[in-house]
Amino acid sequence: MRIATWNVNSIRTRKGRVIDFLENSDIDVLAMQEIKCKPEQFPYEEFEAAGYEVIAHGLNQWNGVAFASRLPIEDAVEGFDGMPGFSKKPVEGDLPLEARALGVTIEGMRLWSLYVPNGRELDDPHYTYKLEWLKALRAATQARRDAHPDEPLALMGDFNIAPLDIDVWDPEFFVGKTHTSQLERDAFNAFLDDGMIDVTRELGVEGYTYWDYTQLRFPRNEGMRIDFVLGNPEFLELVTEAEIARDERKGDGPSDHVPVIVELDTETSLDDDMPMIF
Repeated sequence: MRIATWNVNSIRTRKGRVIDFLENSDIDVLAMQEIKCKPEQFPYEEFEAAGYEVIAHGLNQWNGVAFASRLPIEDAVEGFDGMPGFSKKPVEGDLPLEARALGVTIEGMRLWSLYVPNGRELDDPHYTYKLEWLKALRAATQARRDAHPDEPLALMGDFNIAPLDIDVWDPEFFVGKTHTSQLERDAFNAFLDDGMIDVTRELGVEGYTYWDYTQLRFPRNEGMRIDFVLGNPEFLELVTEAEIARDERKGDGPSDHVPVIVELDTETSLDDDMPMIF
């Protein structure tokens, strides 16, 4: 079983690239971020023609998360308990929630597609929102693990945090900026302290997952590692391989992120359809 996560940076713009990736890389489940559309605007027909069921959560032309799966999707939930909202302007009552989290169960595994808030600047309210969002995600994740101790669980997506200096091309460039601040790194490491594992790093996979479109960042390999699969020990036990699909940043009209892929040693309902060999 092959699972991937990818910030696609507008699914309507890149549906062809995404479907080609799914087919060429034999992906069973893809968690997507920044789909930038409402569910009714998602290009379902193209994915269904390729053999994928899709569930999407989007509220406008910003943010948005989704799953595409060749396997049955169950127990889909938009957002998580305690997830904070955000608004640039004062509002009455609760702050509006953004489309940044989608949880599903596939083949007995609990999977999340997550688009963590950017933070913008260290003195911006969005930075405080980012830290509160991550704190709430941590609490919700721990509650799920407590309630389902044997369930493989993975948090997948764009965390907008480079947890180590080696995860950016020049640590000095990011001094005083978001993505590498100590509070953000502490928030990321809190998941590891709780027993979640950075799966690709655990398997020795190196490389960046994001390169800005400007300043020739990709040709110069001036990138960042901000897309992750964080799995609990039950999930990691199933993982046999992992990779960062760097070549997806090449070619025409790429996303500024690339997929992160993990392969699992587990039987699926698709295996039941395979012919028996004696």
